[in-house]
Amino acid sequence: MSEPDADHVKSELAPTDSVRLALARTPARVLAGRAGPGYRTGTWLRLREDHAIARDAVRTELDLTRDLGVLVETYRLFEVCTLASSKDEYLARPDLGRKLSEAAITQISAECPCGADLQLVIGDGLSPTAVAAQVPSLVPLLAAEAERRGWRFGRPFAVRYCRVGVLNDVGEVLDPAVVVLLIGERPGLATADGLSAYLAYRPRVGHTDADRNLISNIHANGVPLAEAARRVATLATTMMREQASGVRVKEDLRALGSDALSPNQ
Repeated sequence: MSEPDADHVKSELAPTDSVRLALARTPARVLAGRAGPGYRTGTWLRLREDHAIARDAVRTELDLTRDLGVLVETYRLFEVCTLASSKDEYLARPDLGRKLSEAAITQISAECPCGADLQLVIGDGLSPTAVAAQVPSLVPLLAAEAERRGWRFGRPFAVRYCRVGVLNDVGEVLDPAVVVLLIGERPGLATADGLSAYLAYRPRVGHTDADRNLISNIHANGVPLAEAARRVATLATTMMREQASGVRVKEDLRALGSDALSPNQ
């Protein structure tokens, strides 16, 4: 039995205006139709394609020159590594991705100034694809926000095989007021290039997720880059004022205007 064409499916389903509005705002597979008990062929093939893209995003390796070359030139970006020695070990041992290697600590101490107001760290995370897609344009926006506020902007660096907990070691080594970790999110079956920004006020060893704040879904169909930069800077301002982060600090999107409350975000 042949698969119905798109026009027939739309006519058959006859979605209400509210359903059409929902479909326009999400890549989720809703009202996809079926063939017997399963997906239609087209839906199944797109699902397989998205799954392959997600797997590739996790398995790819960050290449500093290829993926972040413009930042290498502008900010003298350099790369260090966690205690994980390979992608396989990184995936199997999350704990190793939360700690900087001794060589990393030595290099960071030598090349980055201590006591910055805003220290930026780039972590490959579970999607180096997201880092390559979002970070080259986002970093200059964050640097501009820091300059506009008169902040000391620490020299950015990249961390290979990085987990969020690496924030604690960065805080111990450089003692910045606020650390921002830009890290690739775990890919889903709708997007593999989503970036997250984790923020922490004076992070230290022993701090947990309760001591951090998160701005997630930074990508073309989520939080736009300019909006992400404004949200990071505004949240960092609050952290510096309150001298706290995590559960003690709440992000107030109303302060950013109507754009931050868009349903697409």
